[in-house]
Amino acid sequence: MSNFYDFDEIRNLTIGTIESVSPIEIKVLLEVDAPQNVAINTGVPTHFPKINGYVLIPNETGAIVGVINWIGVQHSNYPVRKGFKDFDLIDLPFPLRKMLITPLGVLKKKKNGNYEIERGVYNYPSVGDNVILPTDKQLSAIVENPEGKVEIGKAPIASNSPIKVNPDKLFGRHLAILGNTGSGKSCSVAGLIRWSLTEAEKVKTNTQLNSRFIILDPNGEYFDAFNDLGSKKVRKFTIKLDEDETGFEQLKIPAWMWNSQEWISFSQAAPGAQRPLLLQSLVDLKRGRQLGNSNIIRIHSFLNSSKNSLQIFLSNLPTTATFAQFMGMIGILQNISSDLDFHLSLIPTDNQPFSNAYNQLNTDFKQRIANREWSSNGRSGFNSFSHQDITSMITGIDTVLSHIQLNETEISQINPDTPIKFQLNDLIPYLEQLAENQGGNILQFVQMLSLRMRFLFSDERLNGVVQPKEDITLVDWLNKYIGSNEAENGQITLIDLSLIPSDIIHVVVAVLSRLTFEAIQRYRKIYKQELPTTIVLEEAHTFLREFSNNTNNICLETFGRIAREGRKFGLSMVLSSQRPSELSQTVLSQCNTFLLHRIVNDRDQDLVKKLVPDSLSGLLKELPILPSRKAILVGWAFPIPVLVEMRFLDKEHRPQSNDPNFWDIWTGKEKREIDWTKVVNDWQGIKTTEEKEDEDLPF
Repeated sequence: MSNFYDFDEIRNLTIGTIESVSPIEIKVLLEVDAPQNVAINTGVPTHFPKINGYVLIPNETGAIVGVINWIGVQHSNYPVRKGFKDFDLIDLPFPLRKMLITPLGVLKKKKNGNYEIERGVYNYPSVGDNVILPTDKQLSAIVENPEGKVEIGKAPIASNSPIKVNPDKLFGRHLAILGNTGSGKSCSVAGLIRWSLTEAEKVKTNTQLNSRFIILDPNGEYFDAFNDLGSKKVRKFTIKLDEDETGFEQLKIPAWMWNSQEWISFSQAAPGAQRPLLLQSLVDLKRGRQLGNSNIIRIHSFLNSSKNSLQIFLSNLPTTATFAQFMGMIGILQNISSDLDFHLSLIPTDNQPFSNAYNQLNTDFKQRIANREWSSNGRSGFNSFSHQDITSMITGIDTVLSHIQLNETEISQINPDTPIKFQLNDLIPYLEQLAENQGGNILQFVQMLSLRMRFLFSDERLNGVVQPKEDITLVDWLNKYIGSNEAENGQITLIDLSLIPSDIIHVVVAVLSRLTFEAIQRYRKIYKQELPTTIVLEEAHTFLREFSNNTNNICLETFGRIAREGRKFGLSMVLSSQRPSELSQTVLSQCNTFLLHRIVNDRDQDLVKKLVPDSLSGLLKELPILPSRKAILVGWAFPIPVLVEMRFLDKEHRPQSNDPNFWDIWTGKEKREIDWTKVVNDWQGIKTTEEKEDEDLPF
């Protein structure tokens, strides 16, 4: 157990005494003879005082570690040598030097003579206690992490001592990397992944690392950052436009994998008529695919839909129908009668009771409509239908449904969110058919929805993603995008989203992240243990805005759930953003570690100050002036807040986010040839003669 006397040997390094104490700020009066630039009484020359430098306050538990956040001069009202006269000099008031420090933790001495830092302060000092300078050994102990496994940089404020983090804490709880463009933010993201994998490989030899990183890259910055690792460690996906390109695979997120909220966000279906019919269409198509006999399912869905329409009309029908209600009724009945004829060809020949009941229903419908029809003097119309007429029709439908032998348990388990394969080409025609069965002007509203969906699916860039030519199962998808057993097919999944249309990219990001979350969630349910996985979202402010619209609400909902629940299942997230003030505070508040690069905007700075878990008013004042590669690490992953100079990342390993070389291009040092024809052809989707010939080849 460390005690007060462990630090007696360094009491000669006293530089001041405490004037006042509060939980977040301690005021120190510096000694008159305290060093003003370089302290030499520590054994080696040490710069003092220095903003964001460290000092110690010995107490009963060890020594409180404080960081300097203000230094100033206060003129004294009294002479420094009160009561003593110097006959040669005038005795004037002497300026007093003071500083403010923020307590960070407690430094304790172990039995082996080494020191260990402990987060938090529970025993504050008293007025008059001494403030001392730490030795080099103590200074290194302050910034060194005993649990650290991966070196991410140096501490320039502490004699360039190495800064090491524990991946369990860095990635085990959500991490936010924030900073303006050009501050080194993207390099930090790539570096943390690379350095972590490199250190892990030193421990596990001869086999693949069982690690999983999924990088969602909206700007294509990371596409070449991990090329040196090879295809066995990195899986790369993008929109494949050129067949001769290598190194990546076609991004596939089939539409049948989407859930109901993603479909609604994509199609912008209105809640009135469009949304229920869209969801019903998805359910019907998925049930037909899963249960095998699609004809029976189509008839089953059609009859159920017709029954619902009649029941809704019956519930609103008075004893004597009005003209308007009557016209709506006859339209519904005529549509049902027409569809009964249409489905006749789908009736299985091996189910005679079902066939008989269906034919009887068809005949009854036509007979009841014919009985109400009248014609006179060149005019025609229909008489009113009674409650009994409609009730009898509903009974006839129930009779037919009773002959359809389906596993109701299987049917009930299938919902719009169930990832069951269906043909996307069937969706819009089936949706319009359902709308037509409803009668009235429902079809008109649905046609607006179907037109919007046809337009979006016609985009060549999107079509290959949501409706790939080569089929893929859900098992294959999980193996490719999350990783196979023991991560044999690679540790990093790099998804280039730069060519995804802007009106669909939010849905794509939401689907990718949601599928990952639900897969990891179900893994723990089955195997009773977590599968550690990290999902990295670049330009997070684009997708997780605090005040989002309907378009990117879907992303906010998905990542909000990951932020709240992901850690329990082993799914962590790394958010990278240059505008923290635009990020959802709900999501940011769930981040336990922050790596803060240069942040200039006042709003962004204010938000960061509110979010970080420690009192860092002085340290965070450096945010606007931090040079590239320097960042402030604060939170769960490191015992105390520390200024880090991140490790150097080779140029070929950096994301492609460097500033353009205007001068070198202006002066001809770097060449830039231009052929706008190629750009325009790619833009307009025009294929060259060679490309057309390649498409016509039989292989």
